[in-house]
Amino acid sequence: MPAVRRPNRGPSAAAENRAALMAAARVVFADAGYDAPLSAVARVAGVGQGSLYRHFPDRVSLALAVFEDSVADLEALAAGPGTTLTDVLDLLTEQTIASTAFINMVSVPPEPDPRIIEVRDRVARVLESRLPEARRAGHIRADMTADDLVLAVGMLAGLLARIPAAERAQAAEQMWRLLRRGIEP
Repeated sequence: MPAVRRPNRGPSAAAENRAALMAAARVVFADAGYDAPLSAVARVAGVGQGSLYRHFPDRVSLALAVFEDSVADLEALAAGPGTTLTDVLDLLTEQTIASTAFINMVSVPPEPDPRIIEVRDRVARVLESRLPEARRAGHIRADMTADDLVLAVGMLAGLLARIPAAERAQAAEQMWRLLRRGIEP
């Protein structure tokens, strides 16, 4: 996915470069996995590696910036009136289908980086905020926790990371059908 190299506009382009790098990371990590070369991210973004490292000093910083956008979307959805646990899990599943590398990184980090743990905890808090109503409505077992759901999403990401992108939506639907048997009363 080669991108056209943009002319260097200096500091005035910082926000645009950051956004381009984050968009490129979503694409590159989704296609090639979390261990994809960062040079590929810079190339797809149309910026130099110096720009990449000015904004994101390491791989985790870049991945977290991208993932934090997704978590902010989850938090906004959960804060909305009438939002259910199913709504939150549906969006989280869509995000997982699109970005298995990020979800996998947060749900099962190789080395617990405090920044990763904080983002994972934000996801758990979003899920936790919807659990009481789901329990009252009889949509989820009384003993189900947010950590259980984070684990389920991590399992989903692990599965989806191993299958072609075109098959992920169908596989996610099938896996949730199976998982619901264990989480619903």
